Amino acid sequence: MADFSMTYPRAQSGTSTSRTSRWWRSKRSRLTPYLFIAPNLLLFSVFIFFPLLYAAYISVHQWSLIDVPEFTGTHNYTRLLSDFQFWQALKNTVIYSAATVPTTLIFGLFLAIGLNRQLAARTLLRSVYFLPVVVSSVATALIAAWLFNDNYGVVNAVLKQAGAGPVAWLSTPQWALPSIILTTLWVRIGFCMVVYLAALQSISPSYYEAAVIDGASRPQQFLYVTWPLLRPTTFLLLILNVIYSFQVFDLIYVMTGGGPGFSTTMIVQYIYRAAFANSEMGYASAMGMFLFVLILLFTLVQWRINRRTEQFV
Repeated sequence: MADFSMTYPRAQSGTSTSRTSRWWRSKRSRLTPYLFIAPNLLLFSVFIFFPLLYAAYISVHQWSLIDVPEFTGTHNYTRLLSDFQFWQALKNTVIYSAATVPTTLIFGLFLAIGLNRQLAARTLLRSVYFLPVVVSSVATALIAAWLFNDNYGVVNAVLKQAGAGPVAWLSTPQWALPSIILTTLWVRIGFCMVVYLAALQSISPSYYEAAVIDGASRPQQFLYVTWPLLRPTTFLLLILNVIYSFQVFDLIYVMTGGGPGFSTTMIVQYIYRAAFANSEMGYASAMGMFLFVLILLFTLVQWRINRRTEQFV
């Protein structure tokens, strides 16, 4: 009897699975790094990239946080160019940065060199210098406001004992900004010291041994061995300190509130006033974008200078 049953070919179920497995193995080396950076990329997108784009959007609008944003084009930016108080705040910020950034780098480097040697209580000294960095900025500002208080401050008490007389640190325009600069030095020198100290300890002793064999003195060792090897660290600290100086807010807000008058008002505090005191979010966003571009340009210029310097080393 003839068999009329039909025979169907077996489905090759393993074929698609093996193709997927081979594709994954070929792409895994490329996809794995993205999986690791995905959480940080998500956080950066939510808290940095999106706010930055939204600030750029608001900067061409007039918005008071309550009503609907109204498109105004470049009005906020043209207003910024003619705002005398904005340029005064920018001038105060530049003076503050010029006084604090080089000083913190120089003193931080010398402290790091001194504490990199075998000294008694070396660990304690490092902790003492670094302590203001880990303390809250508001707490540091409160301590500084107490130290520089015109009536019962410790600094004026010491000056009075020395016969120099009291100084109106926080109530006069000529002394308010220097008191903030001194407080910033107290905080930032410890940070620079720790970073420089880590960089110094990463330098191989063989470089100094070769320099000694060639007859190099201590100053020559620093000039031709230590300083060139610390150039990347100096570049990093320069950028970080400039960004900190241009974004300083809490220290000044607690110590002087931007006064007396307008003498200690920095650009970030002026942005804060425009946004939350005057409800001008569009104008505040325009100033924020100006600050962002200014810091970005400074970083790019310093990066180019650093690259050119490394090519000649």
